[in-house]
Amino acid sequence: MTRKLALLLSAMLLPVLLLGACATSEKAPPSAAVSATPAPVTKAPPTIAKPARPGPIPVRPLNVKTECKFRDETGYNGALRLDVAGAQVHAFEAKVNIPKRGACRFDLKDFRQTKELPAIELSQTRGKCIVRMWEQGERVTVAFQQCERMCSGSSYPYLWPILNDRRDGSCA
Repeated sequence: MTRKLALLLSAMLLPVLLLGACATSEKAPPSAAVSATPAPVTKAPPTIAKPARPGPIPVRPLNVKTECKFRDETGYNGALRLDVAGAQVHAFEAKVNIPKRGACRFDLKDFRQTKELPAIELSQTRGKCIVRMWEQGERVTVAFQQCERMCSGSSYPYLWPILNDRRDGSCA
């Protein structure tokens, strides 16, 4: 019986061993040293230039003289008259109309200048309103803080800074 078992096992193992011997492994790709064709030259992926960031705000006296009007597609509109020489404000008048909300009006006679550098600051003589002015690149920004009393209706929360572009004198 052991001989029959050994014969049976060898009969079962023989085909498996033969199939294993016939099987071939995947061929490895030829190495670069053996290859007759040169490897293709790969270029480094192009670098994407980062957008230029605005530089720091210069610490120098502000000089600007402008009279401009602006209007956007929603009807938000206004006007700015500004004359600053050597960081001294000689004229300032701003009017901003906010559709269905009201309007905001600013006049130099209601303010006193409290700072010159790095940004100009005008403080309301009888109130909390502060108007700040500074330059960054070719733009001069006029921003408003705590100026609810200078505005009618519910317009103050919708009041944005006024930007003056010195290149063409426009406002936005």
